Amino acid sequence: MVLRLERYIPIPQHRSGGFDHGDVYEANGYVYIAHTATGTVELIDGVRATLIKTIPGCPEASGVVCSQADGLAFAASRGSGKILVINAAKGTLNKMIQVGSKPNGLAWDDDHGVLLAADTADIHARFVDPFRGQILKSIKLPGRPRWCKYSPHIDRFVINIREPSGYVTLSPRTGELSEIVRVPFHGPHGIDLSTDGREAYIACDGGAVVAMDLEKGTEICSAKIPGEPDVTWFNGTRKFLYCALAKPGLLVTIDLVEMKIVNQIKTEEGAGTFAFDRGRQRLYMFLPKTCRVAVYIES
Repeated sequence: MVLRLERYIPIPQHRSGGFDHGDVYEANGYVYIAHTATGTVELIDGVRATLIKTIPGCPEASGVVCSQADGLAFAASRGSGKILVINAAKGTLNKMIQVGSKPNGLAWDDDHGVLLAADTADIHARFVDPFRGQILKSIKLPGRPRWCKYSPHIDRFVINIREPSGYVTLSPRTGELSEIVRVPFHGPHGIDLSTDGREAYIACDGGAVVAMDLEKGTEICSAKIPGEPDVTWFNGTRKFLYCALAKPGLLVTIDLVEMKIVNQIKTEEGAGTFAFDRGRQRLYMFLPKTCRVAVYIES
């Protein structure tokens, strides 16, 4: 079983720069892409392989996450310190919320309806109510945050911390912050969780992916990868983990049962971000040099 290139989707050009995180609204297969270079969010129809629209007003777009249950897409703007709240089914802007200086990592908690925005300027995590447009809590973090996720199993947000190398967890109900849990490789960056939220798969700048038991805070196993990773997605159907390496431009597939690399695809230098549609088993790699999206299907 390997990823097969299906097609390319062209998107608006930029002179320099690239893309950041993206996400898929699974009900219709819409893919929302943070287009950092142009300060926009690109919306493509993954099923029909077409660009639908460009959503403006997101300077230094740094990431997107979708709420599947509530039909919303959230986009962080480092340039304005705002979060864009988008109707995920239509691609229309509902509102903008001021959440700090440089919101970067985003995570959505379906259970409590709370959005986490991790700020790389003042090193805080903020809980946001996107329906009322309010900040609920602001918590100081022990180091520069990177990407984050919500685990329903432990009912906590999991936030990667670049230095000291590790992660912290946060209660969405009380804001209680854990001690930092150290990981054995420097620079935790990309993260995704197992389907049940018991395990975190953390891709580190030190050239490794480590699986962590979130309940115990201990390492389960790890695998070496050929470079510094950025975005990471878990495929629960195949028990695979995908990691994008901007240099030299690789998409790596790790078999989590064997904890080894089973496939490598040459993408494009600078291509460190992508999104994955779990239901349709389609992966969308964002290519910054040629300004297009490579669509792969797991076959």
